[in-house]
Amino acid sequence: MFQTANSRSRIVSTLLITFLCFIYSIAVIIHYGDPIVLMTIGSNFAPDELDPRAYSEEGYDGEHVYYIARYGFDGAPYIDRPAYRMQRILLPALGALTAFGQVEWIPYSVLFWNVLIVGISLWFFTDLLESLNISAWYVIGYGLSLSILGSVRLSLTEPMAYGLVIIGIWLINKDRWMQAALIFAAAALTKESSLIFPAAYGAYLLFHKREIPRSLIFGAIVLIPFIIWQGVLYSQLGELGVGSGGATATGFELIPFMGFFRILIEGGINVFLLFLVLTAPFVLLPTLWGLWVSWLDYRQKTWSIYTLLLFANAALMLFIPFSTYREPLGILRFIAGLQIIVILYAAERRQFRTLRYSTLWIVTSLIIIASDFAA
Repeated sequence: MFQTANSRSRIVSTLLITFLCFIYSIAVIIHYGDPIVLMTIGSNFAPDELDPRAYSEEGYDGEHVYYIARYGFDGAPYIDRPAYRMQRILLPALGALTAFGQVEWIPYSVLFWNVLIVGISLWFFTDLLESLNISAWYVIGYGLSLSILGSVRLSLTEPMAYGLVIIGIWLINKDRWMQAALIFAAAALTKESSLIFPAAYGAYLLFHKREIPRSLIFGAIVLIPFIIWQGVLYSQLGELGVGSGGATATGFELIPFMGFFRILIEGGINVFLLFLVLTAPFVLLPTLWGLWVSWLDYRQKTWSIYTLLLFANAALMLFIPFSTYREPLGILRFIAGLQIIVILYAAERRQFRTLRYSTLWIVTSLIIIASDFAA
């Protein structure tokens, strides 16, 4: 009976969250009367055939997914940093493939792939939770947060990249390391920040299990496709894709949380307090909590692979660029990896208060909902 109830929870939670991600994007298309709205085209980069006068001056990252899917390397003039954007090739390539040469299908094709991977990855996520005897419904804080629901609506790469990460975690839990490496390689070609997960797993193999050959093979499978694609980008565009962001991006910080505190320096106290309200409960507190419990596990010698993944993702947040922290959408998308491992770590340690707190990430989606429908 308990197993049947678990299966029912997995099915219902996975289908409900996936359906809401899909139906919200369709509602936006209906509201604006044009599927191209999912790509957030801006007149700064739009080619003449898109009639840039019809769009706002500032676009968003989804427009680069669209240009790559539509034009391939010929889209470079319409992209702020072509090599940086084109290193995230998997989603636009799949979007182009299933558009079958029909330009007007590209927004729907990209939406299809994002919704598909959300559904598949949530199924694996709920299985990870239920293998720890934790309710499948705790995926809701991840699946309906801005990093997933909002990114599906904006045609961004986070749902696919971190959906693949979840599948990779599931495979490693089944001791299928080489299959996981292939999945992580695909995630790296979707969004490079996902590499923090295979890096942590590689360190685990190297230093904990003392399996040097397997760690080297694992790392090679993950990195070789990424390195080859960087070489292609250099040959076609004259530069590598690795970097800290698109146009107006700043570099990674050396001082912890300096990217966040620069908001005070650049914007003044009122702007800083506003951003503090937006980021403290959803970004800063989970980051500090992750660092604290990782330290406790290390001192008490109770750490696990989830501790290492949590520490890696939380430590990364300390050095995120100012250009990411100053943009609410940017920083609330960037925490997708942190969200996944906070939930999994809390599930492993049966920290139900943390799991309940994680459901508050749903609130972040109000930013995109207000942006779409408040007017």
